[in-house]
Amino acid sequence: MEERLSWLIFGAGAIGTYIGGSLILHGQKVAFLELTEAASEIHERGLRLNIQGQEHRILHPDIYTSLQAVVSHGPFDIAIFALKSFDTEQALYLIHPYSDLLPPFLCLQNGVENEPALERVLGKEKVIAGTVTSAVGRRAAGDILLERMRGMGISEGHPLSSRLVPLLSEAGLNPRLYISPPAMKWSKMLTNLLANASSAILDMTPAEILAHPGLYALEIAQLREAISVMHAHQIQIVDLPGTPVRAFAWLVRNLPPRFSGLLLPRIAGKGRGQKMPSFHIDLHSGRGKSEVDYLNGAVVRFGERLNIPTPVNRWLNQTLQMLIQDSLPLGTYSRQPEKFLTNANAFVENTALN
Repeated sequence: MEERLSWLIFGAGAIGTYIGGSLILHGQKVAFLELTEAASEIHERGLRLNIQGQEHRILHPDIYTSLQAVVSHGPFDIAIFALKSFDTEQALYLIHPYSDLLPPFLCLQNGVENEPALERVLGKEKVIAGTVTSAVGRRAAGDILLERMRGMGISEGHPLSSRLVPLLSEAGLNPRLYISPPAMKWSKMLTNLLANASSAILDMTPAEILAHPGLYALEIAQLREAISVMHAHQIQIVDLPGTPVRAFAWLVRNLPPRFSGLLLPRIAGKGRGQKMPSFHIDLHSGRGKSEVDYLNGAVVRFGERLNIPTPVNRWLNQTLQMLIQDSLPLGTYSRQPEKFLTNANAFVENTALN
């Protein structure tokens, strides 16, 4: 067994439970920080993990409900930041008074703006960029199903990076080091964008969206905007564990939709197909939050910096945020692709004219 580290997992959601539980199963010392009512459920029932068809149960995991309790039971060697992006701001507010007492953070969140936010509170030397490409479903609090094993990425350059890889490998998490944090994070975001916002807005599965010629063309336009922004910022597209992002992007950039539409849905279908993506789950859970502004919104903000037009991403972001905030009725576009396309294309045309 490789050396033992003391791990602190911020958030016992799907990713936090999967990473933390896998480490525990392989002899690592792990504690969770969970600020919601889920903490009491996990404390009572323990963790449950279905990995590669095998059910695992971890009784009485160490779980804390305040940062004060965390620092009093420390120190920890490494923290895994596995919260949703929309919870980052509140988490940083709570972290700030304890920043000197906390270890380096491995940030596994979606989006490309969380690491800079963490660096402003913790300092650049205490933030490691990361990503998870494995598909993990949450069955209940502290109860997950590994739906598709791919792996995870970790940026090079931090003294802890090379120490983490063998420990995560031993836990079956298939880590890989990456030279460029932006390339790793943006490449993951490309895969997150596909049929995510539109699925939530339309209440349709990704498979249904990708099979509709008009909706598929809009998805391609969305991705081409993101790729243009990456190119303008000199951010490379890289393959991620179990995810051929470069081939995915080549199809998007180089083939007309009528041709790429024969291949791309098959690739994407392996990852999603009939499964509703995260934006749909968040919208229809009624929690009033979405990561859309941290993905589609980030494409828009980075595009504005270099005057790269991103009207499709802007429309998807604005429309889904209006649904989340109840300023647009939830059923406005539900299973109405033609209405959706008419309004989206009108927005794009008006943006071009202005």
